[in-house]
Amino acid sequence: MKLDKPEHAQPRDAEIRRKVAPVICYPVDTLVPPDLEAYRAARDGWEKVSEVIVPPRDARSFTVPAGHFFRIVSVEGPQVGDLNLWAENDINERFFSGKTRALHGTHLSSGDRLWSCLPYLRPMATITQDTLDWYGFDEYGGSVHDVIGTRCDPYTHRLLSGDDYHHCCHSNLTRALGHHLKRPLKDVEPAVHDVLNVFMCTGFTRDTGQYFMKASPVRPGDFLEFFAEIDLLGALSACPGGDCSSEHSSDAAVCHPLLVEIYRPKAAPKGWVSPSRNGYSRTHGE
Repeated sequence: MKLDKPEHAQPRDAEIRRKVAPVICYPVDTLVPPDLEAYRAARDGWEKVSEVIVPPRDARSFTVPAGHFFRIVSVEGPQVGDLNLWAENDINERFFSGKTRALHGTHLSSGDRLWSCLPYLRPMATITQDTLDWYGFDEYGGSVHDVIGTRCDPYTHRLLSGDDYHHCCHSNLTRALGHHLKRPLKDVEPAVHDVLNVFMCTGFTRDTGQYFMKASPVRPGDFLEFFAEIDLLGALSACPGGDCSSEHSSDAAVCHPLLVEIYRPKAAPKGWVSPSRNGYSRTHGE
């Protein structure tokens, strides 16, 4: 974090430099926006084809065919979840939280897309409904559904506390992926990646710029809904922090399960085509 007392004196033109206007790094005007009206119309007459209960302090995997919807639902009490996504048939293609953040901002909501990593870089899923969109940004700069946190993990926990804790979201997701693929945990762990923090309320402190969390506003019945743009393998961890009002990576917080629901529409959204992988030639100037 920035020093309380800088070691170097500011130059004479310091205020002029600070007042330079910002420029958006990745303007998205050229991106074709998702047709939310068409997506939502496709829900008429849909059928719930499966559901998965994610136990507290644990994770579960699930699959969603391209053209289907899935919801992450609060069912018993305030609880945040850490979401990983992969292309179902190639886990090398996985959710890229950093590029999603660069394109859509620090916190996601309806109309935003979850993009896959390089060299694939295509939409994996589109958020079609968010019952917490009313929250906006609070007086602390906090909001919900962030792509700025990484996921609680046992390595950072050991670094800061000296103890081992096996129910961090990273470990939960690793177990869920390993069990689904029937592969050793050490083999699949590198595929576990930075998450969408579903329902988590987070931001950066204005004075020190530190990542903070606060009690999630989620309540039973709230959900975040997605449309699968490609065939997906997902894993969701019900974070050991519960609603993240005090701490995570421990057994101290009150935790609740989460529900994942998969829906099959009667027909694909009007005009929808599953996106191809990014068309860049991958020659890199050679």
